[in-house]
Amino acid sequence: MKNLEPVLAEHPFFKDLESRYLELLAGCASNVRFESGQFIFHQGADADHLYILRHGKVALEICSPGHDPITIQTLNEGDILGWSWLVPPYHWHFDAQATELTRAIAIDGKCLRKKCDADHSLGYELLNRLLPVMAKRLQATRLQLLDIYDIHE
Repeated sequence: MKNLEPVLAEHPFFKDLESRYLELLAGCASNVRFESGQFIFHQGADADHLYILRHGKVALEICSPGHDPITIQTLNEGDILGWSWLVPPYHWHFDAQATELTRAIAIDGKCLRKKCDADHSLGYELLNRLLPVMAKRLQATRLQLLDIYDIHE
């Protein structure tokens, strides 16, 4: 199995992250592949991974009974997928579906939480990197809702 540390080091999300942290992250990481149309996760399911998208596209969707899914955001190569592994009770808030062949690095959420608990500096570093991602997703959701309900600011 190839060590994923160099691949993680090249990703913009991990830019300038200390090598000792990259080594810890690589210990929790594996390569994954999703076919077009395949769900990566469903809303309400256990949030167990952070995904680093290397190739492909993923639609983040909100689903409610009796309604068609609403795509909140489409993620591409270089994007991060999943922050719910960090927030108790560790359940996904959206559905994520590959819209084309997608390759990613999956970082095990439980493994990552243990490493963050053992080294609070790592946890702080990851949180500072994840907060802008979370803010972007929340803003995208807000804009979609404004559009759906035809609300003009």
